[in-house]
Amino acid sequence: MFETLTKGFRAAKNRLSGLAEITEENIDQALRDVRLSLLEADVEFRVTKAFLDRVKEKAVGEVVALTAKKDGKKLKASPAEHFIGICQKELATLMGGHEEPFAWAPKGTPTGVMMIGLQGSGKTTTAAKLAKHLKKLGHRPLLVAADIQRPAAVEQLHVLGVQAEVPVFSQTGIGVIDICERAMSEARRQRSDVVIFDTAGRLAIDEPLMQELSDLKKAVKPKNVFLVVDAMIGQDSVKTAKTFHDRIGLTGVILTKLDGDARGGAALSVREVTGAPIVFAGVGETLDKIEPFRPEGMASRILGMGDIVGLMKDFEEVVDEEKAERDAARMLKGRFTLEDFLEQVRTLQKMGSLSEIMEKMPFFPDGMPEGMSVDEKELKKIEAIIASMTKEERRNPDLFQSAPARLDRVARGSSRTKKEIQELLGKFQWMRDLMASIGEQAGLLAKIPGMKQLAMARRLKDAVRMQGGNPAVSGIANTMLEEALMAQQTGGAGRRRGNPNLTRKRKDKRKATRKARKKARRR
Repeated sequence: MFETLTKGFRAAKNRLSGLAEITEENIDQALRDVRLSLLEADVEFRVTKAFLDRVKEKAVGEVVALTAKKDGKKLKASPAEHFIGICQKELATLMGGHEEPFAWAPKGTPTGVMMIGLQGSGKTTTAAKLAKHLKKLGHRPLLVAADIQRPAAVEQLHVLGVQAEVPVFSQTGIGVIDICERAMSEARRQRSDVVIFDTAGRLAIDEPLMQELSDLKKAVKPKNVFLVVDAMIGQDSVKTAKTFHDRIGLTGVILTKLDGDARGGAALSVREVTGAPIVFAGVGETLDKIEPFRPEGMASRILGMGDIVGLMKDFEEVVDEEKAERDAARMLKGRFTLEDFLEQVRTLQKMGSLSEIMEKMPFFPDGMPEGMSVDEKELKKIEAIIASMTKEERRNPDLFQSAPARLDRVARGSSRTKKEIQELLGKFQWMRDLMASIGEQAGLLAKIPGMKQLAMARRLKDAVRMQGGNPAVSGIANTMLEEALMAQQTGGAGRRRGNPNLTRKRKDKRKATRKARKKARRR
């Protein structure tokens, strides 16, 4: 998602890296990279020009404060970081303000939502997605089959309604306006608080379509009129949005297939051209793949900075907080089984593709490292192996050591090699031991300077040895152990406060320790 845009901003940041200040000359070079990526991403030309003018004015006109104090600490910011900060604010402003995405009718009156758009944009599916999303939030939605033009549209909505567990209202032999008016009466009878009208579309905008939608809007007076547009058609989606907005009057836009668009031009252009905010985004095929559009989070993702808020919301949707806390307490005591491991894998699968999860993580500000790819099949392979084990084997993986013949049976059941199963068991053993070591506490001895570090270092060395003796990690563990022993000998005072009574020998030892740590890291 937004791969084209991200590359352009990354190139601009690299141009400004190492410079002492932002000048009109060097920012023009950086903005050239951004301009090319915006146009390549199918962002409307006037939108591109206005955006670049605003960024240039702020970047050159502002005095860059390279240092700032926070909590008594000095923080440094380079001109490149200052430039990216300006871009982030401008991108968020470009894609939307702080409007509420959903307008509600007075209490006791069902809130009407008109879903409009061209055929093939995913309007019917998006209506069901929105209904399921609102139901999760505690509302009682009612879907209305108001598309009597397209064959099988009514049947499709009924099928999706069953999947979303939302009632669907439909009638035959009467006009669209009569159907929608009766649906509002049915919503009051069922005590539904949201009524979503799936209206008819066309292959192209024409007068009969616009007149039908205009008459329907006057009849049911919906609080929300959402245009569903396909993000993958680029500037055509923006032109479509503008035409609908000028004629019908939109309260918001829902972009579909946003996960399949590497350009992202529609997301940046719709708000600027129409004035209607993007309220929701479809990011997958299943009914749970819709999310409120957050301009700040999307701007961060475009700039390669991740979206940690969006990631946490994804976690909250699939994770039971209380159960997670109980499981964590048990795992930190070393009681971590392959059943727990399988549950974590399935949790990740519920959150979506690994690529999407990684994109929301802020660990790769310059994009995913070259050569590093996220293999979606890896999780399925792990699930197949663990699912081929007996319940006893999942709870006690040590059985494979006492009875190696079990490996052959699991290999046949999962269509995997014996080596792959051994590798998985090795990784699991490492994770289980590491969790147990994290959970251990130094207790009252931790109050003695150096004891806590000593316990941690020894646990790390033990874990490394059980893993197979990784030389780089082993070197770090040795360094930690030496530091902890030295801290214990000096009472912790010299290392923390620079005790003037430290002998030359101890200072040399500290120096040698630092060298050892650097050497271990290089490995």
